[in-house]
Amino acid sequence: MRSGKQTQRKKATKNKRRFTKRKFLLTAALVGLLLAALYVVYLDFTVRSRFEGRRFALPARVYARPLELYAGLKLKPAELVAELELLGYREAATPREPGSYRWRNQQVELVTRPFTYGDGPQEANSLRVTFAGDRVQVLQGRADNASIELLRLDPALIGGIYPGNNEDRVLVRLDEVPQLLVDALIAVEDVRFYAHRGIDPRGIARALVMTVSGKSVQGGSTLTQQLVKNFFLSAERTVRRKLNEMTMALLLEVHYSKEEILETYLNEVYLGQDGNRAIHGFGLASSFFFDKPLMQIDLTEAALLVGMLKGPAYYSPRRHPQRALNRRNLVLGEMAEASFITDQQLLAGRITSLGVVERPPRGTSPYPAFLSLIHRQLRRDYRDEDLRSEGLQIFTTLDPWVQRAAENALSKQLQRLEQGRGIAEDSLQGALLVTDAQNGEVQAVVGGRDPRFEGFNRALDAQRPIGSLIKPAVFLTALQQPQSYTLATLLDDSPLLLQQPGTEDWQPQNYDKEFHGQVPLHTALTHSYNVSTARLGLQLGVPSVMDNLRRLGVDRELPGYAASLLGADTFSPLEVAQLYQTLASGGFRTPLRAIREVLTFTGQPLQRYPLDVEQVVDASSNYLLTAALQEVVQEGTAKGLHRYLPKELGIAGKTGTTDDFRDSWFAGFSGDRLGVVWVGRDDNQPAGLTGASGAMTVWAEMMAGLDLEPLVLPVPDNIERVWIESQSGLRSASGCPDVIELPFIVGSAPTESAACGPGSVGNSIKSWFERIFQ
Repeated sequence: MRSGKQTQRKKATKNKRRFTKRKFLLTAALVGLLLAALYVVYLDFTVRSRFEGRRFALPARVYARPLELYAGLKLKPAELVAELELLGYREAATPREPGSYRWRNQQVELVTRPFTYGDGPQEANSLRVTFAGDRVQVLQGRADNASIELLRLDPALIGGIYPGNNEDRVLVRLDEVPQLLVDALIAVEDVRFYAHRGIDPRGIARALVMTVSGKSVQGGSTLTQQLVKNFFLSAERTVRRKLNEMTMALLLEVHYSKEEILETYLNEVYLGQDGNRAIHGFGLASSFFFDKPLMQIDLTEAALLVGMLKGPAYYSPRRHPQRALNRRNLVLGEMAEASFITDQQLLAGRITSLGVVERPPRGTSPYPAFLSLIHRQLRRDYRDEDLRSEGLQIFTTLDPWVQRAAENALSKQLQRLEQGRGIAEDSLQGALLVTDAQNGEVQAVVGGRDPRFEGFNRALDAQRPIGSLIKPAVFLTALQQPQSYTLATLLDDSPLLLQQPGTEDWQPQNYDKEFHGQVPLHTALTHSYNVSTARLGLQLGVPSVMDNLRRLGVDRELPGYAASLLGADTFSPLEVAQLYQTLASGGFRTPLRAIREVLTFTGQPLQRYPLDVEQVVDASSNYLLTAALQEVVQEGTAKGLHRYLPKELGIAGKTGTTDDFRDSWFAGFSGDRLGVVWVGRDDNQPAGLTGASGAMTVWAEMMAGLDLEPLVLPVPDNIERVWIESQSGLRSASGCPDVIELPFIVGSAPTESAACGPGSVGNSIKSWFERIFQ
């Protein structure tokens, strides 16, 4: 009896345990299902929140200035052809496609590419440009010979501002994608794309069998799964990631159409590398490999791009052309097997060359110094993340031909200086800027002797003493007081000793270690005398000179010591260019600008950068100073410039040399261009060069390669010219010895005559006899 009860209790306990275990398992299963459901909801939210915007990070694209063609433009046929080649135009016997041209004697026929500017789209144009000598004579449409007043070529793409991961892409809509590319993609990557719902069990099984047998190039993942992996997930190979991939692929297919999924895939996939720039999407890949829009690729080109998906580096057509060719032909075979192409197309395609352009369009900028200036100016108005993700189109002022002349001049001349003067190889460095002398547009920036180096940008960041480049500010301050100072005013160039409490005695010396007594003001500037300049600056007051520097465009506080009058303060080449820009533009301060306008990704104007002009120096004083700077080139420290450039150009300029020949500077301008050059060493050791023997030779080499306009100064109404005896500074006459004709503000010229002057006794007697015998 007791044994039976014990047995019953054991059974009850056992049943209870079974029930508890089942209950636990059921509860665990329900909790698991709930957690799984919640996780699926989370994945669903992730898919929809990210995919609905399908927001790709698009880099800002930076363009050079567009070349504008019009009748009368000073341009040679060879220069136009060089511009077309820079833009990637191809020579053709009969130009028909956009981006093609033909050059015959004095005519260039071309078909321009369509392009969207801030003032609207410009369609492709087929035209004929006829030249007469070194000028454009007429522009005509090739079809109807109708005259064309103005035409802009598409601007050169000179770089981009990329997202943090350096992804670059050109977005395309599905209706802009050739059907043959879609067919190739479906045939190779997912032949049942339009039949499955995100994952394809049959495809996975078939791919497994084919892979084992070695008969196919197909993979097991659908296009949707590949998109999920690229768009949402990391590259790790785990079971969890694979389950996430499959779940998210199913969810993606629930919410979005096949067309939306396919379009996103076409823009997302990785297809190659250009330095540190990643090539994503078929839109950019078409340009990168074939230099043509995606709509224009043919069957074999589409097959090559699709074939590269399996391994963009391994099947790179530039590095491994035979592998790429074999892979492309396999894709063509898959297309034929899927009945997307005929056997004839397959045979013809297999014997076609790859057709990849040898040199891809640049993505990373060939002009890093200029791009650095662009980036700095943009950061005043835009957040950095917007610059790297919103696809802005930035139109700049860079002139590729001026930039090339600047780069070549700096690198070649530095090498010549080292070889000719026994300077250690690669020890010299340099920087330069070129601007439009009238409107302040920056045409070229070179940050060092290696123009492709993306590191320290000396043109913007090198702070160096500028030596005698400061002197025009001193003399301008004097010339703005015409009742006290003129170009003929005699300055004292005798020894100077400045003693101030708490500082060391200051005793400036001239470059030639001599003193020159009484010298005319224009001579002191022409020959860059330090002592007379320093004494003049002290008489004017150092604060007055510093105030003038700020008016000229130096946008920061300066210490203003006595030594500042001789260029002891440090400036960057960019700051020097701004200072001289005001002088070159006739006394009108125009902030240097490198950007003309910014458009959105869709081509809508976002911001323009108009000229901001303010007159800060009166026309008369600026005229007198510029005339003196022309004399510097004609007869003074920069007269060696005439070995490179004709005197008739009337160049105005100033050399600059610092203590122990550590820095060599030259700033000068013609009628249309201003250039500033610095040469020295990064370790601040003596370079052994004066402004004339170093920087000026770089400036001259550069400008000799450009077609400069002469500097012809407009004469203000209140300027008169008077003959002056050089030594005395008194009024004289044209036939007298040792005289020079100088400009004066009316009422400021000397009234006292020299011995040979118009008011002298000799001239009075001569005039008396002339009146008697008339």
